[in-house]
Amino acid sequence: MAIAKAERLMNLALCLLGTRRPLSKRELRDSIEAYVEASRAGGVGSRPDSGAASDDSFNRMFERDKDDLRELGLVIETVESLDGEIGYLARRDSNRLPPITLDAEEAAALGLAAKVWQQARLAGAASGALQKLRAAGLPEDVDPYEAHGALEPRIPVHEAAFEPLMLACRDRRPVVFDYRKATAARPEPRHVEPWALECWRGHWYLAGFDRDRGAERVFRLSRITGRVRSRGAGFTAPVPDVVTVRETVASWAGETADRSALIRLRTGAGYPLRAKATAVRELADGWDELEIPYGHGLDAWLVEFGPDVVVLEPAELRADVVDRLRAVAKG
Repeated sequence: MAIAKAERLMNLALCLLGTRRPLSKRELRDSIEAYVEASRAGGVGSRPDSGAASDDSFNRMFERDKDDLRELGLVIETVESLDGEIGYLARRDSNRLPPITLDAEEAAALGLAAKVWQQARLAGAASGALQKLRAAGLPEDVDPYEAHGALEPRIPVHEAAFEPLMLACRDRRPVVFDYRKATAARPEPRHVEPWALECWRGHWYLAGFDRDRGAERVFRLSRITGRVRSRGAGFTAPVPDVVTVRETVASWAGETADRSALIRLRTGAGYPLRAKATAVRELADGWDELEIPYGHGLDAWLVEFGPDVVVLEPAELRADVVDRLRAVAKG
């Protein structure tokens, strides 16, 4: 649903729920900003000075909006006054949700989910949701962490690009941003139709359709520089039913490995590489020797560690890393 229409429906619903007496079409038209602005701009009529046409267009728009709200479950009453004027209202007692009952496990699970978000715009929404859960049945003495035997969960959101990309994914709006690849010296503009955001091992990634390259791509948010700008045009490529963000990133990091690589790593550096190592041998010159799984994309990942990593074998991996470093140096 378009944002403008959703906002208009929300305002209409609030007017109908907030009134103590039936409101006429004229009163609703004068009270809802979207209707007022559309009338002034001629959006609900063929011409701003054509009153009859404007009224007909408004009536059609209002009837569609009213039908949409009823399909969404809002009970709207039509009341005729003594002078024959038709009015509308939505009584709160007719539109009140039934009581929500949660057992201890269900309440704890929802409470745990609400606690996850601690940053960005979602923090306030999560906090409000937790309060509603308390009112709906989450007992004060139920600790969601003890109920699930887990530590307090957190999803870190440090990148400024997260929020605009989250909204763009939700609203299906193409975006433009500057992106610096691991092997590039400077960022380049990317025109993307965003599909999904996913967190993998502490980093956020965006999957979407890269218009310039005409193919699906995955972007790491920490490599987005500057501001994310929205583009009004709609999507040009179909959105897949399943977006495999983690699988794509895992292939970059050599998670789908079928061989082993031998590298030297500076002491105290490269913790992610150490976590993946199948064997570590301390050297005497401030370096360690590691054996790590080797698969597609490992060369791009090793380049990120710069001078702290030296590839010993296999030879083709060493050559790929050297080529990428030279490309960065030339840029």
